[in-house]
Amino acid sequence: MPLSGSSAPSRSSRRAFLLSTAATFSAPAILRAAPGRLATLALFGPPAGPSITLAHAIATRAFADLADKVTLKVWRNPDEMRAGLTSGSMEVLVMPTASAANLYNRGLGVRLASVMTNGLLYVAAADPAPQGVPSLMGRTLAVPFPNDTPAFILDRLLALHGLVPGRDLTIDATGSPIEAIQKLLAGRIDAAMVPEPAVSAAIFRGSLAGKTLHRAIDVQRAWADITGTGLALPQAGLAVTETFRSRHADLIDPLCDVLESAAAEVNADPARAASHAAAALELPWPILKDAIPFSNLVATRASVARPALESLYTSLVAADPAILGGKLPDAAFYL
Repeated sequence: MPLSGSSAPSRSSRRAFLLSTAATFSAPAILRAAPGRLATLALFGPPAGPSITLAHAIATRAFADLADKVTLKVWRNPDEMRAGLTSGSMEVLVMPTASAANLYNRGLGVRLASVMTNGLLYVAAADPAPQGVPSLMGRTLAVPFPNDTPAFILDRLLALHGLVPGRDLTIDATGSPIEAIQKLLAGRIDAAMVPEPAVSAAIFRGSLAGKTLHRAIDVQRAWADITGTGLALPQAGLAVTETFRSRHADLIDPLCDVLESAAAEVNADPARAASHAAAALELPWPILKDAIPFSNLVATRASVARPALESLYTSLVAADPAILGGKLPDAAFYL
């Protein structure tokens, strides 16, 4: 309402102005950011390799053109991750690609923006040389997070080799990679299938205790040997919720560009990247440095990685359609 022609604003005008001003300053910071930027970009990731890329990008201010402030919080288990998605507190996060497809197929508005690792699962054991999946016959194998992606991948590998849990080997379901490693170091199990950096942590801690551990099975190679689709096992990627995408679609491509550069820097200089990620992952930087070369860290656009993703999804659906919510995701899933 123009003020010309009036010596003073009316009471209603003053009230409207005050309400408008109050609304402006009480609005979430994300709404007051400069055009094309976020006031705060909150990232979430697992206690695994891809979070090293996120932490490195934050430490090097790689997101400076996208947000005034960038934070990283590590989720510790899949239940915590799903709770964050359900509550809306996690909008941009690294998660298993199979979980992302499942949530998308169930209409929960999750899209995959980028694949951030081509596989970081290994079977750690005291055996000195790689033996392959058949060598698990008669062993007790710890597997964290039953009914989640690593367990699904293992089930498929065992089935393809004709091994039946309970008959040919014993599966010890654990609540976390740390628990699996503790059992392995204590000699309560024969082997543990865990992601990096848990494998490097196990090898390091074993050396301190006078126990030598090895990466007995490279799960990525075992997968490739069976499926014939190459070494890419697109295990985890950056997902965004529909809420984030609807408000900030223009930021997704630049975000993926940042991660692509960050992943290249992490692989080129593991020691530097490890120092940036040690606090977030709560692990000594030498362990993270050793883990990076085995983490297959990438930042490949989901649309580009779609063939490898669909190879994984097809194999999982063949074993149990419910893993992905009954079907492969359609093209809209891949940003």
